[in-house]
Amino acid sequence: MRSNKKKVVVMIPTYNERENIRELIDEILNLKLEYDLQIVVADDNSPDGTAEIVEEIARNDKRVHLLVRKKRRGRGAGGIDGFKEALKLNPDYVIEMDGDFSHQPKYIPLLIKHCKNYDIVIGSRFIKGGKDLNRSLIRKFITFLVRNFIRKLFKIPVKDVSSGYRCFRKEVLKKIDLDDLISIGPSIVLEILYKAYLMNFTLYEVPIIFVDRRKGKTKLNFLTLLETLIMALKFKKYIPSRIKASSKPY
Repeated sequence: MRSNKKKVVVMIPTYNERENIRELIDEILNLKLEYDLQIVVADDNSPDGTAEIVEEIARNDKRVHLLVRKKRRGRGAGGIDGFKEALKLNPDYVIEMDGDFSHQPKYIPLLIKHCKNYDIVIGSRFIKGGKDLNRSLIRKFITFLVRNFIRKLFKIPVKDVSSGYRCFRKEVLKKIDLDDLISIGPSIVLEILYKAYLMNFTLYEVPIIFVDRRKGKTKLNFLTLLETLIMALKFKKYIPSRIKASSKPY
């Protein structure tokens, strides 16, 4: 018998998250939600065996799906492929989140709740009620500078422009043309947000408390940050012309 429940797919791009992924999946699946909840893990063929853990879980729970990526690796490419895999499940909503517990699963119900009224709902550290915890003063200062630079450059009416904890209506992911995105790394978060904004999708922020990863090592470093800023400058010019030239009915 087919369920009448709306479907939510949680998409998690991963690389070397063996220490976190089992507990994260358990917490997500144990949420009390009135939805058909599914999880897609898009793993970049992690050498630490992350995919093997997810594969084991998936064998025993049909709500968990694994995509192992061996080409064009990176946070951006992984996110794009993960979104495509999520759309195959015909969801009503797709939630994007990191696999290191910096994005706490307890906020998933809040994201879904507001996505009934908005196209994209963003888990925000920088609105009232939100916090950015357990980071050094240097990391916080760099985040502050980058965030303000990006907000002035792109003029998106969102305070946490780099948040990767978001809920999308499926129509957004279908219409932004995932194959047309150019980011391979973390700049994918901003590229999708910017393109959606220019296409007049509605945006909303809800407060979250962002905590530094529980276990494992961060993938963020100065070189990654520099690459992200360079890529942002590229698609700042690229996206408006692509949308204008497209014949698709946005």
